[in-house]
Amino acid sequence: MPKQKNVTGATETPCTVSTAEPAGTFTKRIGNTTYTVNVYSNPNSKETFNDKLLRIIKNDIASSKFSTAAEQ
Repeated sequence: MPKQKNVTGATETPCTVSTAEPAGTFTKRIGNTTYTVNVYSNPNSKETFNDKLLRIIKNDIASSKFSTAAEQ
């Protein structure tokens, strides 16, 4: 059975324990390791998910961090 890790950040350093329930959870298997990812959102946020997604897309386009199908 593959081992399972709880990763709390890119450097795998533990963060403070949150008492809030995650907004969503998913698992990702990479090699022999299965990662469980908990997704949290700020209930006081003034930006909706759609607003955030559009902002990310616009920033990626502005910085040219994408490739077109013709370039691949």
